[in-house]
Amino acid sequence: MAAVADDIRTLDGADPRALPDDVLTSTRPVLLRGLVRDWPMVRAARQGAKAAIDYLRTVDPGTTVDVMVGAPTIGGRFFYNDDLSGFNFHRERAPLSAMLAAMQRHLDDPAPPALYVGSTTIDTALPEFRRRNNVDLGTRDPLASIWIGNRTRIAAHQDVPDNLACVAAGRRRFTLLPPDQLANLYVGPIDFTPAGQAISLVDFTAPDLGRFPRFADALAQAIVVELDPGDAVFIPSLWWHHVEALDAFNVLVNYWWRRSPAWMDSPMNALMLALMSLRDLPPHERDAWRDIFEHYVFAPDASTADHISGAARRVLGPLDANTARELRARLLKRLNR
Repeated sequence: MAAVADDIRTLDGADPRALPDDVLTSTRPVLLRGLVRDWPMVRAARQGAKAAIDYLRTVDPGTTVDVMVGAPTIGGRFFYNDDLSGFNFHRERAPLSAMLAAMQRHLDDPAPPALYVGSTTIDTALPEFRRRNNVDLGTRDPLASIWIGNRTRIAAHQDVPDNLACVAAGRRRFTLLPPDQLANLYVGPIDFTPAGQAISLVDFTAPDLGRFPRFADALAQAIVVELDPGDAVFIPSLWWHHVEALDAFNVLVNYWWRRSPAWMDSPMNALMLALMSLRDLPPHERDAWRDIFEHYVFAPDASTADHISGAARRVLGPLDANTARELRARLLKRLNR
């Protein structure tokens, strides 16, 4: 797959203590070369994989982590089994120290088992790590996670929050695609997924264009960037991203946050309810509901509820945590009928 790094805005040497707001509010990805180059984790990683592993041992308080384990035959690609009834890996709970030892044993193995410590919350699992290695996002209150593994491939998926992904050890290749490429990515089940998000069924490293012909159109929109230790990439909400860890030992730190109030529910909940309540209606009813959603949700303006006075507008007026709580309770009551 050809790299198209020139299609992405790139900043060199940005200050991790004061990232420009236009980066963190961008609607397109931004490549941040050297953003976290001064992290102690990155300095250790530049000395080699063993030094990186040793550094993680110094900040490990004895935490236990969730691990994805796959046979060497999967080639590091965590995915479904052949008929999509299950997955090609299994999950374990293990001490981080044991996983680091296993990864170190396989550093020179040409066909190692796939080992991946995924989405571990740093504040609870490795608080000392964050004190020493962090990006200041100002008033934002991000969820900081760490991802540790060997040569792995994570299928293309979307995340609802904005995402700042920082490479702390090893090299990573990101393939980024805009949200409008959904139809060209041949996405699998949305309610049975390897890690919580629906994924593309296309193997980005060896795409079968006979089976997935529209993927060629997606590739035409792809931005492919390779990141070294110390580099970072900002991925806006809902941008598709396929992630490859290219070295025998890799560490990624990412920060997730949303631009919406904390009381707002995930839009994925609305999608699931829509599948249950709208998709299989007769066509003329679906058309009517499309207009209703356009009126109340996607294109509301002053005329939507200006004929209703003040507090009588209820959910048609500005929402806050209290009205959202009341609405959620009402929905739960209806769903549990």
